[in-house]
Amino acid sequence: MMVIRPVKMDDLDDIVALAGRTGTGLTTLPHSRAHLEDKINDSIYAFDKSEGEPSAECYLFVLEDSATGQVVGTSGVVAAVGSTQPFYTYKLNTEVHYSKSMDMYRKLNFLTLTNDFTGASEICTLFLSPDFRGGGNGILLSKCRFLFMAQFPQRFGDRVVAEMRGVSDDSGHSPFWECVGRHFFGVDFETADRENGEGNNQFIAELMPHHPVYVPMLSEAAQAVLGEVHPQTLPAVQMLKAEGLRYTGYVDIFDGGPTIEAPVSEVRTVNESFELEVQIGEIPTQGMTNALVSNTELKSFRACLAKLAPPVEHKITISAEMAEALQVKNGDSIRVRFY
Repeated sequence: MMVIRPVKMDDLDDIVALAGRTGTGLTTLPHSRAHLEDKINDSIYAFDKSEGEPSAECYLFVLEDSATGQVVGTSGVVAAVGSTQPFYTYKLNTEVHYSKSMDMYRKLNFLTLTNDFTGASEICTLFLSPDFRGGGNGILLSKCRFLFMAQFPQRFGDRVVAEMRGVSDDSGHSPFWECVGRHFFGVDFETADRENGEGNNQFIAELMPHHPVYVPMLSEAAQAVLGEVHPQTLPAVQMLKAEGLRYTGYVDIFDGGPTIEAPVSEVRTVNESFELEVQIGEIPTQGMTNALVSNTELKSFRACLAKLAPPVEHKITISAEMAEALQVKNGDSIRVRFY
């Protein structure tokens, strides 16, 4: 069984191996053992934190193959971005010009540097080993975060955002970066991407221009990828859009990839999941439906996929194997979202 749980320091070797397979563009899973160790420590702190105002803490989850104990995927959620370091995005705006003497109407798009998502929660660090793609593993990795947010809403902001990986080739060449960022930072995309992923984004404030960038002045290649996602990221963005997240004109300042967002209360897994009482036994075969399931614990959070029969009188029957995976017993509560 594939099980989601909070990361622990014993997972470091597996996560280093996963990070080595991400390529360029996944800034929240840096190719640095020391920085990955820091991320694990930050996550342990997040789960240990007593309740209070959400801040920069990042909850990092791993997908474990229970048969082998191997970690084969990661996903995370930052409680509130911009609380300790600025969270920069470009906003795509439109202005209209009209010349009466020339009888000419022009509509121009331009980009402005913003911190509009300050205080929002950010889902991030989604990566699944290519060897384990399919079978619902991507669904579990992505949507488990929303079950966690539904269970512990006081730990997160009212809005959730996701920066989607923009277009770059196998060698790390980003058309948007080459047209915009390189002129101000003087380094290649991979270097800037790595620095940002390792937590050094002060250079953005120091070097990035705060004046509007007019889209028609960009190269055709840069314009073509503005708001577009990397081909490998397309399934992830489609899944998040099905959850209710939408593109509202914000793009990443490095690769031009879209940032999508939604009020947390409108995310489908958040508002369509509910708690039920556990009964351990043989699952009825009639009316079985796919379900995303988690326990209701904080530090020992667990989630998995299942096929379950409809609940009866607010009780749901699960197998002994699933009860073991979720670390629950008869009479405990679990959170379920049928889909």
